[in-house]
Amino acid sequence: MAHGGQGLARVAVVVRAGAAPLWWCGVFAAGIGVLVPGLTGRRIGVLAGAALFVLAATVTAYTRRKRYAALVRSAARASKHDILQDRAVTMRNWRRGHRWWLLLAFVAALGSSFALPAAGGMLLAGAGVGLWLKAGWLGRRERAAEALIWVRVDWLGRGSGAPAGKPVKACRATGVAAGDAAPGGARRR
Repeated sequence: MAHGGQGLARVAVVVRAGAAPLWWCGVFAAGIGVLVPGLTGRRIGVLAGAALFVLAATVTAYTRRKRYAALVRSAARASKHDILQDRAVTMRNWRRGHRWWLLLAFVAALGSSFALPAAGGMLLAGAGVGLWLKAGWLGRRERAAEALIWVRVDWLGRGSGAPAGKPVKACRATGVAAGDAAPGGARRR
C-alpha cells in the first residue's frame, strides 16, 4: 500500500456475507429436523421455529443500527491511495473466518431438533434473513447519500466480520460507481 493507502472493505458486503450461509444452514437443518418427531412433536416445533425465525430476523436486522448510522454520517472521503477490496474477497474472508461457527451452529440446530423439530434451523434461517434486511437498509442509506461506505480491513477483527465493532473508529466513503458491488452489497448487474 503506497503513500499511506489502506485496504478497504464494503460495510454492506461484510454484513451481507453471512446471510446466504446462515440461510442455507438453517434451511437444511430445518428440513432434516422436521423428519425427527422430537419431544414436543413436529407441529409445536415448527410453530416455535416460525416464532424464532421472526424474532431472529427482527433482532438481527435492527441490532446496532444507531452505530451503523453514526458511522455512515461521519464517513470521510476515501483517499486515492486506498485499495478497495473486491466483493468476492470480502465474502470469502468472512466465510473463512466463520466456517467453524457456521458448522457448530448447523450441528446445534440439528441437535435441537430432538427437542423442537425444525426450530433451530428456522432460527438460523431467520438470522440470515435479518442480515439481508440489514444490508438492504445500508444500501438504501448509501443510495440516499450517493456514497458507498467502506471500512478498513484491519479493523474488521479476526473473523473479518465486525464492520461496526469497537475497533472501527470511522468509515470511508466513495462514489456509487466505485468497487464491484452495488449499494447494499449485491453484485453489480
